[in-house]
Amino acid sequence: MPKLNKTRAHHAVPERGLTALRVAITAFFALDGFLFAGWVVRIPDIKHQTHASTGALGLALLGVSAGAVFTMTLTGRLCRRHGSHPVTVVCMAVLALSVALPPLTRSAPALGAVLLLFGAAYGGANVAFNSAAVDLIAALRGPLMPGFHAAFSLGGLVGAGVGGLAAGVLSPTRHLLCLTVIGLLVTAVAGRTLLRYEPPAPAERARGAAGPEGARAGRGGATAGPGDAVAGPDDATAGPDRMAAGPDDAAAVRRGERGLVVGFGLVALCTAYGEGALADWGALHLRQDLAAPAGTAAAGYACFALAMTVGRLSGAALLARLGRARTVIAGGGVAAAGMLLGSLAPSVWAALTGFAVTGLGLANLFPVAVERAGALTGPSGVAVASTLGYGGMLLGPPAIGFMADWFSLPVALTSVAALAATAAVLGFSTRRGLG
Repeated sequence: MPKLNKTRAHHAVPERGLTALRVAITAFFALDGFLFAGWVVRIPDIKHQTHASTGALGLALLGVSAGAVFTMTLTGRLCRRHGSHPVTVVCMAVLALSVALPPLTRSAPALGAVLLLFGAAYGGANVAFNSAAVDLIAALRGPLMPGFHAAFSLGGLVGAGVGGLAAGVLSPTRHLLCLTVIGLLVTAVAGRTLLRYEPPAPAERARGAAGPEGARAGRGGATAGPGDAVAGPDDATAGPDRMAAGPDDAAAVRRGERGLVVGFGLVALCTAYGEGALADWGALHLRQDLAAPAGTAAAGYACFALAMTVGRLSGAALLARLGRARTVIAGGGVAAAGMLLGSLAPSVWAALTGFAVTGLGLANLFPVAVERAGALTGPSGVAVASTLGYGGMLLGPPAIGFMADWFSLPVALTSVAALAATAAVLGFSTRRGLG
């Protein structure tokens, strides 16, 4: 890839610093899930407060995804210019402030406007801390991405659980204001670590920059930018091949990489569509269609988040045993079956079981897709995969809202099963890139 102006360099970071960065990045993943879940479990209350129809609520929720997709297209460039660490801190601070705004609205258009800001911060933060995670993974040389995303799911589980308890005690305004305070405190503490250290150098460059292999890695990084810097083992084969094969073959390799990144982004799209659907519509489905009380309705997302957490905590072992391609293919199939049960089951407990199975199936699809995209092309790959991924959230809320108006919410939710099956097919078609 062409080198951009002011591309941020990667630096050797001491072992203590790598550990501190891992803890800080994990904290930001968890905080992101916690804040997002705290908002989504109060959606039924805010729908009632704004007197919005299902379709109007879907359009208002579009603000989250529209804001996220808009900033995701810009955040990759910001990370290259200013570094992923300061961008993470700024975006997380804005996210913590904006989560308090939805309960202050009294109409669907006003809700959509504040959700635009919330989504912009959410999208920017996701690209930034995923880019920071890819840099750290390249330095530590381990399958850490499922663990980072497990922290997001665990944060979502805690946020949903706290939200379920708060639903009967606190108003949405007080509850989400408490989340703002917590978010700013965590950002202040974890942000100090991120601002103290530059993104770490990949393991190969840190070990042998003076030797022939290190010199080649250094030249590759100078020519190709962070994409090669984070590629890890793949760079050892892809980088020299590009230099030896000549400009035409190098261009073909780059086109192939871009095609793979788009394929990984589509896997992320299918996954994020399902995550967004259960976050935005799961509680309403349980409450409206299955007559579940408010606390049980909030538990629907908690079951999904718990299953996602378990799946991601076991993700490293699963990837080691099955490989990335089989994990994506099997996960998509399991999620499709689970969501058919969750959307069409006639009882609350069967629906909760379906939500949990869906969470297990989707658990590792998004982290694998983002990690592989980042390994190929750096922050720009993370941005492309994340933008396509959250395009699923852009498509999901209005699509499900309109389908619910035309047919019913349970029928609309079966679209999640269809896209999960599509992710399995995409996993099969990109299996060579997944490894």
